[in-house]
Amino acid sequence: MNFNKNAKVLFLTGVDQELPQLLQQMTNINIENMMTLQVYGPEIAQPFGDLMRAIILAIYQGNVEEVVVVGTTHDQRRDVRAKLYEQDGIPEKAKTVDFLFTRCMPEFPGVTLDEWLQGSKTVTESVQKSVKLLREHPLLPSGFTVHGLLMDKEKGELTEVKVS
Repeated sequence: MNFNKNAKVLFLTGVDQELPQLLQQMTNINIENMMTLQVYGPEIAQPFGDLMRAIILAIYQGNVEEVVVVGTTHDQRRDVRAKLYEQDGIPEKAKTVDFLFTRCMPEFPGVTLDEWLQGSKTVTESVQKSVKLLREHPLLPSGFTVHGLLMDKEKGELTEVKVS
């Protein structure tokens, strides 16, 4: 994948602190043209949540020309559920949250607390889901460029993630 090194690009990445520097080296994009949003995932869980708002503001206020969703091949998906359920009172509260998620919250139709916390089953699926959401989002400019990449930090390789 070839990048215009002078284009302003927003990278949505995981929280690994070395990712922005590695991306700059691998893509040859000028550092002053790079913006990075780091989140656990990286997956956009809500089409009108805080993360999506930050992306929209970056596009319109920061003059971002492309968004690139980057997952890493060795993403350590930890079982948050196990830690969460160790806390006092959480199992009972989780039942209430599941009820709300499956019956009352239109942002999470048919999703349970566990599914919401886990996100997509694989990193590739997570990247695909986020790219598709961005490409179809009604508030992004028509024809806006969105890419998905999978980074193998050990090999120093970027692979484009195909999204239908």
